[in-house]
Amino acid sequence: MAENAKSMVLPVVLAAVIAGLGRVIFQRMVADRAARENRISVPPDASTRAKISAALRGTLS
Repeated sequence: MAENAKSMVLPVVLAAVIAGLGRVIFQRMVADRAARENRISVPPDASTRAKISAALRGTLS
């Protein structure tokens, strides 16, 4: 009796998921590094603070 052929779907899907996750992690590391290097040292003005506060409260329309 012939052996059952093993499906290649699961390993291919697993490789795609791992590659996608690795890419997301790498992009996040690059973005975090860029944000650290380009930190803005000027405090935001009153209108910007008001918009941030409204967004955090969920009332920004």
